[in-house]
Parts: sequence; C-alpha cells; structure tokens
Amino acid sequence: MSVLANTTAVVAEIRFNSTDYTVFALVLSISAAIGVYFGFFNKGEDTTDEYLMGGKRMKTIPIAISLVASQLSAISIMTIPAEMYSYGIHWFFNVIFMIVIIPILNYMVIPVFYNNNLTSCYEYLEIRFNKPVRQLQTLIFTMTIFFMLPIFIFLPSLAFAQVTGYNVHLINTIICGICVFYTMFGGIKAVVWTDVIQAAIMLISVILVGVMGVYRVGGWTDVFRIAKEGGRFDVNFSLDMTTRSTFWNFSTSAILIWTSYVGLNQSCVQRIVALPSLAHARRALILFGLGFMLIMFFNCFTGIVMYARYHDCDPLALGIVPKLDRMVPYFVQDIVGHLRGMPGVFISCVFSAALSTLSASINSLGGVVYFDYIKPHIHHTEHKANVIMKIFVFCCGVYCIFGGMVVENFRSLLTVIFSIGGVAYGTTCGTFLLGMLVPRAHGRAAFIAVAFSILAMCTLVTKSWGRNHYAPMPTSTDNCPDLNITFTTTTTTTTQLPISDPIRAAETNSEFNILDLSFNWYPLTGFLLTFLVGVPLSYIMKPAQDANFDPKLLSPIVKPFIKYELTQVDELYELKSEKDTIKT
Repeated sequence: MSVLANTTAVVAEIRFNSTDYTVFALVLSISAAIGVYFGFFNKGEDTTDEYLMGGKRMKTIPIAISLVASQLSAISIMTIPAEMYSYGIHWFFNVIFMIVIIPILNYMVIPVFYNNNLTSCYEYLEIRFNKPVRQLQTLIFTMTIFFMLPIFIFLPSLAFAQVTGYNVHLINTIICGICVFYTMFGGIKAVVWTDVIQAAIMLISVILVGVMGVYRVGGWTDVFRIAKEGGRFDVNFSLDMTTRSTFWNFSTSAILIWTSYVGLNQSCVQRIVALPSLAHARRALILFGLGFMLIMFFNCFTGIVMYARYHDCDPLALGIVPKLDRMVPYFVQDIVGHLRGMPGVFISCVFSAALSTLSASINSLGGVVYFDYIKPHIHHTEHKANVIMKIFVFCCGVYCIFGGMVVENFRSLLTVIFSIGGVAYGTTCGTFLLGMLVPRAHGRAAFIAVAFSILAMCTLVTKSWGRNHYAPMPTSTDNCPDLNITFTTTTTTTTQLPISDPIRAAETNSEFNILDLSFNWYPLTGFLLTFLVGVPLSYIMKPAQDANFDPKLLSPIVKPFIKYELTQVDELYELKSEKDTIKT
C-alpha cells in the first residue's frame, strides 16, 4: 500500500492538539524562566565581562552543549533533511569532516586567543594587523549576522504556522519577544543554560523522528535499500566546478565554514574564552564535536528516511507540500502525528534550535557593536554599556520580526545561507589564518586582501543570483493512489521539469563561466582570494612602522619552523642609573 493512501486525512489533520500546545508552552516557559533567574535572582556584577562572558567562570560541559545547540539552528533541523531528500548524501561530509575541524581549532586557532589573553577575536586583528582590518571584519560579521537573524527565527515560525494555522508573522513576533527577553536580561549565562535545555530537546526529537520513520518504512534494511536504489548514497567526485554537490566542494566548504563559524566567529569565541583555561576550551571543543556529529547524523539520516518513505509518491511533485523547506514538518506529522505530544516535541525542537542560535548571535552582536562602534564615541561606564547592549538586543528582536516578511519570499533558504556564508566565512577564515600562519603578513596587505575578496565575492554572488537552478535527484509519483480523485494538482513530478542544470550546461558548453560556479565553492573562493592577494602584497608592500610581528600572535604550529630575531633595544639611561644606585 502506498505511503500516501491516507494523504487527504494526513493533510487535514496537520494541527496541534492540547498536549502539543502544552509541550510547546512548557519549553518556552523554561527558556523565559532561565532568563528571569539570571536576570533578576542571579545577576552577578553589573559589568560587560559578566554580561558577555559570565565572568570567565563558565563550566566546560554547559559551554560545549551551548556550542552544539547554537550551531544547530532551525535551518539545520528544517533544511538539511530536505537537502538529503532532494540532493543526496553530500551534505553529510559536513558531519564527517568535524573530525578534521576540531584539531584545527584546538591546535591552530584557539591557542592564539588564550596566549594573548583576548576576549574578542576581532581584537586579535587590530593587534596583529591594524584597526582598519578589524573594522572591516567586524562590519562583515555585523552584516552577515543581520542578514541571517530573520532566517534563524522565521523557519520555525513557518513550521508552527503549518501545524496550527496561526499567522506566521504573529508567531514570529511572540517567539522573538521571548528570545529577546531572556537574552536581554540574562546575558551569556541565560544563553548558555537555555541552550543546554534546548539541546536535550533537539537530541530527543531528531532521534525519535528518525527511529519512528525507520519503523514506518519497514526497517533499516528497507531504508538503505531504497535509498541506494534511488542514488541517495552516490558520491560525486567530479571536478566540474559548476556541479552543485560534489565530494570536493562540500569537503572544502565544510572545513572553511565550520572553522570560521566556530573558531573565528565572535558568537562562539565569546563562549570559548569564557572558560578559565585553554585546557578547558579544548575539552569543550572535543565534546562539541562529538555532540554535533551525534545530532547531525540523525538529522541527516532523517532525510534518507524521508526519501525511503516518499520515493514512489513524492508530496512535492503532487503539490501537497508547496516548498522543499516544508517537507520536514509534513514528514513529522505523517510519521508521529498520531502520537499525542510528538508534533509538539518536534516543533519545540525546531524552536529550540532557532532560539539557541538567535540568542547567541544577538548577545555577541551586541558586544561587537558596542565595543567597536559605540564605546569610542561615548563616556564609557560598565552600567551604561550593559544598558546600551540590552537596548540593542531589543532592537534586533524588532528587526527580526520585520525581516521575516522578506524571508518569506525566498525560494531556497539553504542556497541563500550558503551564498551569504560564502561571501563572509571564506574571507574571514582567510584573514585570521593569514595573520596566524604567515609571519610576514602585515596590516596594509591584509586590508587590501580582505577588501578585494569581499568585493569580488559580492560581485560574484550578485551577478549569479537567480542564474543557476539545480535539478533535484529524481523521485516518482507512480505509486500514488487515485490521484485524479484525491488531488486537483498536476501529477507531473517536479524533478522532471526542464530545470536549468549546470551539469547539463557544462556538457553542452565547454566554456567555463565564473557565474556558473557552484555556490558550494564560494567559501574556498573567498579564502583563496584573501591569501592570493594578501601573501604577495605582504612581501611587496612595506609594512607600517607600528606593524606587529610578535611571535605570540602566530599559531603554535608555525612557531617551530620560524626563526625570529628580537629587536635589540638599549636600556633607558634612567633605569641604568637606578640599578647602579641600588647595587651601590
């Protein structure tokens, strides 16, 4: 019997019941209660250090869990299974390559921040290069987060609207209000401890949905057999740069994006350096890597189970599900909708992912904006700084509410995210590693390299936007029952439409056009542009007189291979005279 034999009933009952509402309200109440506790009952000192880093007294395990939760945004929960459903296994390399990324962070990146007692990753850029480089990178960070914030919260609001029938913008307003409340009053402590609760909910949810999906399909053997027959486990090793998904572009983008997002992004660095020592930070990152791989394995596996469930009766092709981004809520309702409370658990999972990412991003963004753009122009006091940052957090919440109206019109959110990330994360990773790995790099060269890379990537993304459309892997509607009676939509499978595919374009046109470059290559392109411009200019251009070549600012992996000649400085006459007097 086809999986959509009861499709009409399923669609009609995509609604919350009282148990679902109770579960959902309980999760939000816990988040708000944590904000109340840390905001009013366990406030700590009224300082920016306490608000942004918890006084550097945070514990290893909560920080590790918080990092996991904030990386698993609603985007991950909603779009990655859909990505696996439509385009196969390639995104899974983002999970596997965490094995490579954690050692890079632990032994190449994070020690630099601890060795120099830095609390802001952008402070490093000013010390290593100059203030203009710092300002340019903080501008990139600020713009990236501003573009991403509405996406973080809109996806779960969309899922909630789908299962309740409420207006998506009304939901968006309520959830943004709750997130702003506990972030504004509770600071980093509230962010971390709500992340711990939210990560537990995410883990339970993705495991239950995956396991129940396997049971409904018929078992692990059937899931893997169907997925293999449908080509979902096929790995593309093509070197064609226009192909959407290959082993090479996903592997390189995974390393650069996650290195940049976890180790060189203030929202994560702020929590890592909140730990009391480098050893604590390394342990936290190892635990983060394990937790990330565990949750993301089940999240990716859900996409494979979705394909096994709908491979011969695709709800996208039937028009039952209007967009790929809405496949996951539909699948959850189909699989566990008959279990009271389970849809509520899943929607709580999606909102937990969104709230954790949104709160961490807003908290760190408030610190960056204050210290880089506001503090230099006012008389600074700790109390005034905290008030200003709380007002900024509130303004971010208002912005997210109105930004959701724009996000609603995006066709593919994952493509949007990778495009934004390609502009920002590749260049950011290139800038920091230029300073950490290239001893001769200096501020003048770095500024030109960053500016060139950003301008080039913005031009590439802008001109190629809407140019390339990638055909999903084939599905079928051959096994759908009574289509002419049950549905009024066309039965033509969407994957069979004549969509412009770069693979076919490459076969018919041998000339390579940079605008046809797959968006999965954007991070590597931005990274290479930064290095290819920055390294030669560091040798060609004369550094500024105040250029800082202190070996402490280099990554530990470079120091054994570099010989430094310390500048000889004559001792001041006054100090010599004082020493002679003491000896006498």
